[in-house]
Amino acid sequence: MPEEVAKPTDDSKKNLWSQILSDVQNNGNPKLPSCKQVLVLGDNECGKTTIVAKLQGVEDPKKGSGLEYAYIDVRDDYRDDQTRLSVWVLDGDPGHTDLLKFALNEETFQHTLVILTVTMTAPWSILEQLQHWASVLADHLDKLKLDVDLRQNRRQHIVKMWQEYVEPGDELDPASPMKRSSRNFGDGEDGLEEQTSLPEGTLTNNLGLDIVVVVTKTDYIQTLEKEHDYRDEHLDFMQQWIRKFCLQYGAALFYTSAKEDKNCDLLYKYLTHRIYGFPFRTPALVVEKDAVFIPAGWDNMNKIRILYENLHTCKPDDYFRDIIVQPATRKTINRETELLAEDEQAFLARQQQILFAGGNNLQGPRLGETPIRSSPLGKATVRTSQGSPKKLDGSKVVSTPGGEGVLANFFNSLLHKKTGSSPGNSLVNKSGGPESLDKATMRSDAAAELDRLARGGKKSGPASGSGVDFNASDC
Repeated sequence: MPEEVAKPTDDSKKNLWSQILSDVQNNGNPKLPSCKQVLVLGDNECGKTTIVAKLQGVEDPKKGSGLEYAYIDVRDDYRDDQTRLSVWVLDGDPGHTDLLKFALNEETFQHTLVILTVTMTAPWSILEQLQHWASVLADHLDKLKLDVDLRQNRRQHIVKMWQEYVEPGDELDPASPMKRSSRNFGDGEDGLEEQTSLPEGTLTNNLGLDIVVVVTKTDYIQTLEKEHDYRDEHLDFMQQWIRKFCLQYGAALFYTSAKEDKNCDLLYKYLTHRIYGFPFRTPALVVEKDAVFIPAGWDNMNKIRILYENLHTCKPDDYFRDIIVQPATRKTINRETELLAEDEQAFLARQQQILFAGGNNLQGPRLGETPIRSSPLGKATVRTSQGSPKKLDGSKVVSTPGGEGVLANFFNSLLHKKTGSSPGNSLVNKSGGPESLDKATMRSDAAAELDRLARGGKKSGPASGSGVDFNASDC
């Protein structure tokens, strides 16, 4: 009898559909994970807060201290899904490095991408800062109780990512020289066996973490060229050192400027590509000196050596700070003039000395002048330092100390008391003209002056310099 062909039963059909649905559920359009995070390290004033604000789309960044937390809204339009990418920003103060344990620990290690930030405003310390923070990061990882297999798998993942990098646009061209093969990884079960050799200087310090080096404030390059005589040779010397560092740690490199909005959006797209697997089609950018972009896996020592051609006055291996020298600039500090109030007792003592020196003048003499004295005629004069009196009214006054001028006028009037002896006597009349009134006034003032001198004779004696002896009866 011919063999009967086995027909699929209803149970086998159900099992087939269940398997298809299970595969779709596990592999088709997975949701964006919410456990991913970014750790930002760098010195103070290197632009960490500003670059995070740019990634967030915030115009007014707020600075904090210690260990700051922020998040970036990430949306996948293709899958119609969104999530939050956590961002930790560590203060540049070395005393805060202990706070790393709250951001990077055994649970978050495999979900963390690290950004090392340096600034172009202090180019002489770029390499030193990169090495410092890489050392801080490595020391912290050594203190963590990480599973050995987990850390080894992460290192192998970085190696595989580096070796399988394909230049955007060359994915569909198998003959492209930029397309790399993973045949060097061996035939291990998971294809994660580390290759026996790596290109020169590549991943010599593999921490098992995705790392991105960000050089901020590249718009300051114009200032370096104008004020500090930086040339393309200096910039190429810096770049080749930074790229060597990135090669050692398997890091990508970005030159950014938040002020001119250079490479900020590109940095966001690259982070989402590395963390969530979003498509990324931008090739390496090495033409613009202030907007360099080198993705992880693209660079090698042969490409770095191209920069050597522009180094004429220095060598690639010269000490970094010997070529990129910190300028000896003096900061001018504009301080307002500080006015110190005079001590009250010293002020009063000085006023007392002025009073003693000026006699009865309560206000004290002005600079360059003797005290003001009132003459018996009611007219005051001020004697300057040159000795010439200044009139305080329109009258003619002879200013001599002690009222001697009054007596001199009185005796001069006695010499001319006869009328008609000169043509000027025609101005006098018997009824009391101007000249007779002036003589009467002088006699009255002279009598008052003599009376005053008589009362004060014991203290001051007779007025000196008059040269005439008289008594009250003569008047």
